[in-house]
Amino acid sequence: MVLQTHGNKAIVLAAGLGTRLLPLTEARPKALVEWNGIPLLGHVILKLKQQGFTEVVINLHHYPEMIMEYVERNDRFGIRIEFSHEKEELLDTGGGIAYASWFFGKDPFLVHNVDILSSIDLAKLYEAHLKSGAMATLAVKERVTTRSLLMNPGGDLKGWRDNRTGETILVDDSKEPLMPIAFSAIHVMDPALFSLFPAQKNFPIIPFYLELARSGSVKLYRHDPDSWTDMGKLESYA
Repeated sequence: MVLQTHGNKAIVLAAGLGTRLLPLTEARPKALVEWNGIPLLGHVILKLKQQGFTEVVINLHHYPEMIMEYVERNDRFGIRIEFSHEKEELLDTGGGIAYASWFFGKDPFLVHNVDILSSIDLAKLYEAHLKSGAMATLAVKERVTTRSLLMNPGGDLKGWRDNRTGETILVDDSKEPLMPIAFSAIHVMDPALFSLFPAQKNFPIIPFYLELARSGSVKLYRHDPDSWTDMGKLESYA
């Protein structure tokens, strides 16, 4: 599926230090670690382009010049690509999105971690978000994970659980059954959320979504049949 009339903007989160990938990231950013001869960033940009996203902003911090040079060397992949450089400090997932808010217009936009490779149909995810009327839609998949989102039968975000410690956060006191499901680090967000972001510059996005789910609509989009790999850890390359 390819986007036709709605939302062609996306952000690729590529600012991380890549510590889980050492020693592969000793002299290059995680975004430029290669899989099948192509840097992770290239895989993500090509997937975005193929599915109709033609305006992309990449957040930078670790080895930013190397990432910019790679994009320029590839003629920006034939689409509009801009950069959001977090020079002073890493701003985490939520802060990184907020710092790049200048790039987005009025339409919802896609957020994609640079170290995720999957066969998910991004256009279908986007269309599901539009139809739901939610403020945010998170791609999720049933798989083994250390931390789970908790979903009600209607596909709403209702909580979070650390599967190692048992720590659980619920957004309300409803007694409906909740299913643990893994976040795929791909989501669609309405730019109206920028006005609801925390005042601090540095913050993660999942706690924000949990708070939003208390009063707003955060939907979970299941893509169980799709392949999905976290390429941000060494085990994935074995």
